[in-house]
Amino acid sequence: MLEKCALAVRITKMAHTATSYLGGLMEIFLMYFLFAVGLILIIKGGDFFVDAAAWFAEVSGIPHFIVGATVVGFATSLPEIIVSVIAASQGDVEMATGNAIGSVTANTGLIMGISLLFMPMAIRLREYFPKIFLLALSIAAVWLFGISGYISFVASIVLVLIFAVFVYENIHSAKKKISAQAEETAAVKEEVTKSIVAKKIFLFIAGCAGIIIGSELLVNYGSAIASSLGVPTRIISISAVAIGTSLPELVTTVSSISKKQASLSVGNILGSNIIDLSFVLPPCVLAYGNSLPVSSGTLFIDLPALFILSAICFLPTFFTKKFARWQGVMLLSGYMAYLVYTFAFH
Repeated sequence: MLEKCALAVRITKMAHTATSYLGGLMEIFLMYFLFAVGLILIIKGGDFFVDAAAWFAEVSGIPHFIVGATVVGFATSLPEIIVSVIAASQGDVEMATGNAIGSVTANTGLIMGISLLFMPMAIRLREYFPKIFLLALSIAAVWLFGISGYISFVASIVLVLIFAVFVYENIHSAKKKISAQAEETAAVKEEVTKSIVAKKIFLFIAGCAGIIIGSELLVNYGSAIASSLGVPTRIISISAVAIGTSLPELVTTVSSISKKQASLSVGNILGSNIIDLSFVLPPCVLAYGNSLPVSSGTLFIDLPALFILSAICFLPTFFTKKFARWQGVMLLSGYMAYLVYTFAFH
């Protein structure tokens, strides 16, 4: 009788262990599944949003580079803005700053690298210089303010002012060029119908919804995965989350390559980078409710890596007046080296 009782107890314990094990597996599966769903929603939402935003800009007659640097740049930066603000509001400051800065690094090293590898191009330095200067100023401002260990409210005001200059410069450039493209614009406007407008509005709204929901999933389950693996949140935020929120830029770049619209791709990346640095962090400070802490890893690894990649991308262009294929190779190699170093020595 005692042996039967002991056997029953062992069977019960084994059943309980098996149930707990299966429950744990299901929880892990659900965590990764919802993280993947968040990425998919951001990718498709960003695709819809960019398509609609670019179309609305195109029918207004704005030049491709300006469209890329402003409307498409802002549209493709929306995932970074929402992810970082949600993370900051939940107190996850490493996710907020890591995603904002990591996305700029991914845009420069990975996406710009791909763009230049497949589509090198000559440029008009006068057209690109203001954006490159504002990007350098944004990187310098974040690093200089971050030395104190925090992005303060005052620092946020400075960053917003840089963003305001960026918007003004683009509006000023667009006004000068729209008149030169009046005939092309008129041709485009003739093709606009109510059904097309309704479709683009639907895509715009659906894209926004997908990005918002996907961002919420990405933040919550990205943090959960980091905890379960014992990996610092900063590593997850500058890699999986940053690359995930940069996928709309990648989609735009691939589309631009297929359509041979190099200026749209480069303009989008430049605009997105300026927006990510000057317009993502200030709302994070407000959402956090205090000065936003900046980790030493961000200050002494992520920002210097971003500076080096930006120098590779833009410095030679000042002298050659073109983006070359070798720069694309260097950017991709440098970005891979940065990720390997970060994972190896986190």
